Amino acid sequence: MPGIDECLTEAMTLPGARGAWLVDWNSGLALGTAGESPVGDHETTAAETAELARAAAEFDSFTAAADADGDDGDDGEPPVEDLIVTTRAGYHVLRFVRTSFDSSVFLHLWLDRATGNLALARIRLGDLAERLVLG
Repeated sequence: MPGIDECLTEAMTLPGARGAWLVDWNSGLALGTAGESPVGDHETTAAETAELARAAAEFDSFTAAADADGDDGDDGEPPVEDLIVTTRAGYHVLRFVRTSFDSSVFLHLWLDRATGNLALARIRLGDLAERLVLG
């Protein structure tokens, strides 16, 4: 089971990977970083993506469907599985990580659009999120 650094190093081996972060969406802090940042600063990228993740995880429009399926949200499972943002130059994949505490962290992978494989990245980030050891 990989820790933060090993997880981010493994994420950076994906085709087209440009940068990777583990972010706490409550505080907006990067718990770990690897590679480049689209704005030249890892902390800014972490803070900005935390706002997006927080909105998705807290807005009823995204979480109500899980509640309708009988999920009361008390199992530690994040209410959203992942987010994908597509830009002209790349993809940003945010994968929420289940933790033993409050599940308020996510993996963020920035991929080059020309060389990245979005489907593979989503699958591999899911695997990394399940194996990640925090603490």
